[in-house]
Amino acid sequence: MHHVHRTRRDWAADIGLFLFAACFAAISSRSIPLPQDMGPGWQAADQVVGGLGCAAVFLRRRWPVQLAVALLVAGSLAHYMTGPALVAVFTVAAGRPWRVTAWVAALAFAPLPVFLYELPETDESRAGAALTYFALIAGALGWGLFRRSRRQLIDSLRERAELAEAESALRAARATQRAREEIAREMHDVLAHRLSLLSVHAGALEYNPGAPPAEIGRAAGVIRDSAHQALQDLREVIGVLRAPVGDGRPQPTLGDVARLVEEARKAGTRIDYEPPGEAETGAAPAALGRTAYRIVQEALTNARKHAPDVPVRVRISGGPGGGLGIEVRNALPDATAGGPSSAGPAIPGAGQGLIGLGERAALAGGRLEHGRDGADFRLAAWLPWPADPHREPPPAG
Repeated sequence: MHHVHRTRRDWAADIGLFLFAACFAAISSRSIPLPQDMGPGWQAADQVVGGLGCAAVFLRRRWPVQLAVALLVAGSLAHYMTGPALVAVFTVAAGRPWRVTAWVAALAFAPLPVFLYELPETDESRAGAALTYFALIAGALGWGLFRRSRRQLIDSLRERAELAEAESALRAARATQRAREEIAREMHDVLAHRLSLLSVHAGALEYNPGAPPAEIGRAAGVIRDSAHQALQDLREVIGVLRAPVGDGRPQPTLGDVARLVEEARKAGTRIDYEPPGEAETGAAPAALGRTAYRIVQEALTNARKHAPDVPVRVRISGGPGGGLGIEVRNALPDATAGGPSSAGPAIPGAGQGLIGLGERAALAGGRLEHGRDGADFRLAAWLPWPADPHREPPPAG
């Protein structure tokens, strides 16, 4: 059998139950009705057996069921085993499964039918002692069951607390992961637009060194402004991370899409822009405008990367109650007469921009689709726009 390790608390409990069994045997010795034919030798042997039963209480943790069975059987022969038997029955009820407890209880109450059958012929003192014995056994079983149910309740509450703590840590980890994803998406959207402008104009200067001075100066100015703006955007994004909740830089709105388009035009992209009406632009919720701005920004960035010499058509339409539609379309480079741009190598990309746009649209409750449409590449998005001006769609990060 495995060794049972006892803590100080376990030793204190075992010693306390041993003292209980011994004191119970000593106190009840005067009230135990002994047979008239029991001599002094049998009485001494009975007391020795009772003392051994009390000492056997220390074995209750290693062999609880075996000890209970032995003490109950010995109790039918020895008169000082009631105390140890009560401790053993209590131990089984408090720590063993229901089925085992039921078998031990059946063994303890097995003499009860015989006692009830012989009750009319039993003298009053022996009948009272027997009834007291069965009542004490029932009390020990009940107290043990109560202790077990209480311990199970405490364990259940502890398990729930640990589970709640684990779920809280998991929610915190998920929140941190979402924050990191939002940070990465925001930095991608903000910086990819600026850096693509830098790459386009730097490539033009590299492959066209003989361009007129005015064109070179204009390209250099765009490079300088884009670099400064990229650094400023980066500082603002980092500032948002360091700032308290609720602080941060102003977020783009639907009205800022026109400024974005004009900025791309100055950088050399040919854009046919069909804006929404002025009333719709002014009434657009902040989250909706921010998502629309990021979609157009990423679409123009991708157009500069993959089709820098191809005109782009941007169309935004819709209004409250009907949703906001966004369509960005450009001819595929292999479908144009001039083919790919010769201003430099293709601008590298991580391939995550369109995935990020799909996530933004889904978070806002909308949808986004993109792909080849005849000779064009088409990106189309729909975002919900509630008719109630005070109820915004879900934030898009």
